[in-house]
Amino acid sequence: MAEANGKVMTAKEAIEKFVCDGEELVIGNYTVGSCAELVYEIVRQRKKGFTLYSQSGIFDVEVLVAGGCVDRLVTTYVMRSGGKKGGSAVERALNAGTLQIEDYTNFEYNARLVAGMHGFSFMQVLEGVIVTDIFKKRGFMGDDKFRVIQCPYTGKAILTVPAANPDVCVIHVQRADAEGNAQYWGAMGSVAAAALASKKIIVSCEEIVDHAIIESSPHLTIIPAYRVQAVVEAPWGAHPTEVLGYYNVDTFMYNGIFTAAAATAEGLAAWMDEWVYSCPTRADYIDHYIERFGTEALDELRAKPFYSAPANYGSAFHSHWDREGKERTMGVTLPELEKLLRERGKMYE
Repeated sequence: MAEANGKVMTAKEAIEKFVCDGEELVIGNYTVGSCAELVYEIVRQRKKGFTLYSQSGIFDVEVLVAGGCVDRLVTTYVMRSGGKKGGSAVERALNAGTLQIEDYTNFEYNARLVAGMHGFSFMQVLEGVIVTDIFKKRGFMGDDKFRVIQCPYTGKAILTVPAANPDVCVIHVQRADAEGNAQYWGAMGSVAAAALASKKIIVSCEEIVDHAIIESSPHLTIIPAYRVQAVVEAPWGAHPTEVLGYYNVDTFMYNGIFTAAAATAEGLAAWMDEWVYSCPTRADYIDHYIERFGTEALDELRAKPFYSAPANYGSAFHSHWDREGKERTMGVTLPELEKLLRERGKMYE
């Protein structure tokens, strides 16, 4: 449910408000736990004209391309099952000339996002790629795909890639609080960098939890609240991919149903009619899954508990100020401290 003036909203509300046609969009997840519900909602709303960033073009990229949402794709890998002769919405779009692609290695793709995350304009990468077609073949980025510059310290010619700062990141995590502090664990890849390099972040999560839970495990927070525009609670929001601690990959749904359907444009269109357009929410999607395959099939995917050992984050006290409002080492209140600093010429107003 949406909260008045808050960040918690439905997928429909979040995509309507924060994703615009023609933007640079990045799928934050890398191979596992993809943000399926957010991707499906983008398709349902017929958003279009994106330059899409994805380190691993699995079913999520195929669905966005099949939905007519993507004009340009920056990636390191696309499923393209069936090779050049079929089985892939991306391959069909490339052959039809409706999609342009720019190909990087995993290292270079990550370097672009890391540069964007840190506010750099470029990042140095390994020169070995210069002898490959990754470097030689340029798509819509042209000369800006790579540039060779002179190192100001050594004079050596170094290879660089430009920073990436997508307009919006869609990402799925295990849990978040209502303010947007998002916690993720498992295979990281470019997950954190993709989010933090972006101008807007939409987080979907398996569950929204109390802030106290977030505070108890600060090392799991990869996205701070102040960077997040919207929080969407979406149980099973990454299905058919896995979410560590919640459920496994659904190989039957992924390989037996989706991949088989994606072999042809007609098959993929029928799959999307059934699983994307006819299921306006993730709850509807899961209800339809249960109708088709039964509750037992879904329950079989649920993760068995395997907890990490708790870490002690305790301290003697949590503030330099005691219960009486006095600074612990000097024994003075804040007004008294300010007065002392003024007298010594150490405070400027």
